Amino acid sequence: MTMQSALHIAADHPVFAGHFPVFPLVPGAMLVDEVLMAIELAREIDLTSWHVVSVKFLDAVRPGDDLILEHHAPVAGLIHFTIRVEDRKVASGTLHEP
Repeated sequence: MTMQSALHIAADHPVFAGHFPVFPLVPGAMLVDEVLMAIELAREIDLTSWHVVSVKFLDAVRPGDDLILEHHAPVAGLIHFTIRVEDRKVASGTLHEP
């Protein structure tokens, strides 16, 4: 079953002061952290022992972008996710339960 969540990263988040002041971007690690928290909440599972098998960052995410997270679990112990900004896919990845 595919689930969808909105992700919000405040445009005035302190991370943008150092990443990068002239052309601010959401750091990849911050995106992954937001994904993990949203999936845990939506699926009511604990991902602490899961592995991030792969993540591809496909396009820049800027302060204030409206992010949509889509995730599905085709089989037990496997979750695929995609992050979009409007019709642009900006990141995708896979989580696996050991």
